[in-house]
Amino acid sequence: MSDSDMNQAAGEAGSDQLLLDPNEVRVLGVLAEKEALTPDSYPLSLNALTNGCNQLSSREPVMSLSEETVMEVLQRLIRRKLVAEVRQANARVAKYEHRMRIVWLLEQDKLAILSLLMLRGAQTAGEIRARSGRLHDFASVAEVETGLQFLIDKFPPLVARLARTPGTKESRYVHLLSGSSQADAEGEAINASSAGTARRSDRLAELEQEVAELRQVVQGLSEQLENFKKQFE
Repeated sequence: MSDSDMNQAAGEAGSDQLLLDPNEVRVLGVLAEKEALTPDSYPLSLNALTNGCNQLSSREPVMSLSEETVMEVLQRLIRRKLVAEVRQANARVAKYEHRMRIVWLLEQDKLAILSLLMLRGAQTAGEIRARSGRLHDFASVAEVETGLQFLIDKFPPLVARLARTPGTKESRYVHLLSGSSQADAEGEAINASSAGTARRSDRLAELEQEVAELRQVVQGLSEQLENFKKQFE
């Protein structure tokens, strides 16, 4: 097998490893988030992990997963070496930790960016910085962009930059853990939303123009009426 064939095979294998379903993405994202936010209670029990998957804040979309579903997801991720089961001394239940840092060789800043994209969908670099909180303290948006570029440049890439939509100043980024088709779907949804917003803005401008013209007509009629009244005074 030639070197090019070997590289292609390695790339295909890496791409296969990245094809995670939405539940798998959510479980991994929660494990990475809680590792940083609640280190005293990490690794997570099945109950704590399920609650993290289903929480209403900082999640897009909001999910409602059962413990049975989360356990099935964990078993799949364990087989793929992305999650490990931890048995702690004197602990009555098993706990779980992610292995993304090891599998993809990620430092905390890159892991923070990736986990935010996994938990909250497509975002700009500015949004990522504003939402990073205790996951990682980014000094600037430029620092976030550097981390994003690192994730884009990995082989296979973990993140993609979406085309900038009309009327927006910043590009949005999405994770590629579910493949490029999912990223394309998110991009299309954003474009559709932007198009709808643009149409509403255009219609609002039209209505404002119509109101302004009607006001001019009313003002003109009022002046004519006043002049008519003066003829009889």
